[in-house]
Amino acid sequence: MNIVVTGSIATDHLMTFPGRFVDSLVADKLDRISLSFLVDQLEVRRGGVAANIAFGIAALGLRPYLVGAVGPDFADYRSWLDRNGVDTESVRVSQVHQTARFVCTTDQEANQLASFYAGAMSEARDIELAPVVERIGGVDLVVIGANDPEGMLRHTQECRARGYAFAADPSQQLARMDGDEIRQLIDGAAYLFTNEYEAALTEQKTGWSNADIAQRVECRVTTLGAAGARVERAGSEPVSVHCPKEDAVVDPTGVGDAFRAGFMAGLALELSDERSAQLGSLLATSVIETVGTQEYRIDSASIERRLDQTYGGQAAGEICSRISLPV
Repeated sequence: MNIVVTGSIATDHLMTFPGRFVDSLVADKLDRISLSFLVDQLEVRRGGVAANIAFGIAALGLRPYLVGAVGPDFADYRSWLDRNGVDTESVRVSQVHQTARFVCTTDQEANQLASFYAGAMSEARDIELAPVVERIGGVDLVVIGANDPEGMLRHTQECRARGYAFAADPSQQLARMDGDEIRQLIDGAAYLFTNEYEAALTEQKTGWSNADIAQRVECRVTTLGAAGARVERAGSEPVSVHCPKEDAVVDPTGVGDAFRAGFMAGLALELSDERSAQLGSLLATSVIETVGTQEYRIDSASIERRLDQTYGGQAAGEICSRISLPV
């Protein structure tokens, strides 16, 4: 199964605040916030939703195709992805902009304040998918992750025009885009990925109810934080999956991307929606135990053990029989 993953490719600057953001908020002054948090830790890591998803799919033994726009500072990052099984040949290198930057501060309750500099990502709108598909010999699914909004719309329109199945994953860009743009992004999608808040925001901005959306997408996947995930298909009972117990909550950044990677890897391995969601939840738990979105490592023994402990022997057997991890 050929999976093309489009979206942001960025460097993450992850900081830790040893307190609670809420203690510095004044209820009647929220319209004039002026705050500075003294952090005690900084980690600079590789990130971006498309790169994170592609890395996760490759970590499970598959070879995804990454599509996005970066700056001339991408050489080391490209080498890392190539070495970890991601095809980066279709990544566009800007001559004028640096690679995007994600700057995020997390407090002791895992609340986050973040900013995102688009940089080279703005050139994603200039990328055509057809040459990528021709190079790789066809495509089974195009993931349209958070990216330059015009680029997201262009990729979606091209998928519809050329008959490529696509997964809509607008995530952070929902706050920026209006209802009409969001409707264009999700209408006709094979899969729609959101978290619980984004699901409500999607319905609010589009004016579509959950039932309306169910008529416009084949499958709706909603992550529920610590409660796991829910998978809904029209005419079928919803599937709910809980998460494996984490050994430690270190950093939540990239957890949603890891879930998507595991879920789509499950689809590629011809697993059911339930098993795919279980694999996604397992990968998400691996990320939350690690600082950085691409620093986790998995192996056959640990995957089987955690799946067995969380979902039982049958689930572990079905999933592990399909996975062939890279050495």
